[in-house]
Amino acid sequence: MSDWVSVARADELAPGEWRVVDVDGAQIAVFNLGGVYHAIEDVCTHDGGQLTGGSVEGAEIVCPRHGARFCIRTGAALTAPAYEATAVFPVRIENGELQVRDDRWD
Repeated sequence: MSDWVSVARADELAPGEWRVVDVDGAQIAVFNLGGVYHAIEDVCTHDGGQLTGGSVEGAEIVCPRHGARFCIRTGAALTAPAYEATAVFPVRIENGELQVRDDRWD
């Protein structure tokens, strides 16, 4: 089980912004969508490349290489060439700190 990792102070990540943090070797992107925080693995399931760097359109991120779209809320692959979801992670605010953890191996 991984520990909670601080991403930023909760008030430092404004709506529409995101940050990437390393959690036990996994790159996790944490997004503020209208005041609600979501975390997905920063990996396109089509080719294993980084998702961040692509555009964020509403609650979707567009892979910068081949244009696959992923839902930031659920991790679902929404368009080809990606067909598998990217992982999602729990997010919490603890003592004003925005935190995330990799719970896949719990």
